[in-house]
Amino acid sequence: MTAEPELRPRPLDPAALAVLSLPMHDPRVRPLLDELAVEYDTRYGDLFGRKAAAEELKRYPAAEFEGPGGALLIIQENGESIAGGAFRRYDETTAELKRIWTSSAHRRRGLARLVLAELEALAAGRGYSGLYLTTGPRQPEARHLYLSTGYQPLFDLDADPETLKFLAFTKSLPKAFRINGSRSASAANRTMLASHRIA
Repeated sequence: MTAEPELRPRPLDPAALAVLSLPMHDPRVRPLLDELAVEYDTRYGDLFGRKAAAEELKRYPAAEFEGPGGALLIIQENGESIAGGAFRRYDETTAELKRIWTSSAHRRRGLARLVLAELEALAAGRGYSGLYLTTGPRQPEARHLYLSTGYQPLFDLDADPETLKFLAFTKSLPKAFRINGSRSASAANRTMLASHRIA
């Protein structure tokens, strides 16, 4: 009996990627919203109820994710929406990251890091000096992502996640990044990720 070969994620091809800034109602955003609803229901349906995911996704008006205070980005690969995320104004100096998503068919390729880098650069370019976000207690991969990309936890890391309603994080955007953050962010981030090995 032979072991099944391990399936390795396909590496990112920077030339095949496009980072799009879109309004919430654009059909290219629909895969993000649809899969987030399924993900939230699967992980939290027994905790918050089966309709809670749809309510959460409609909680903020779409206009809050439009400029100048907000943004919604979709990453496409060869025309397919495969990852995305958004931010809205949290306060005068802080953007709140929301709707961070990677298609289940494209995980472990570094896309979540690319989404974060793009959102951070855009928020910096819009004058924000800090970021705030929350994630659910049943998303250990999200917790790991934020901790490994410089976000500071606003909760006890030793606490049982099931005892916490949500996990909050903050991150300061360096001043130099705020000044230069939006310039050629997409090309630089895609180049960085092209050489990045997924662990």
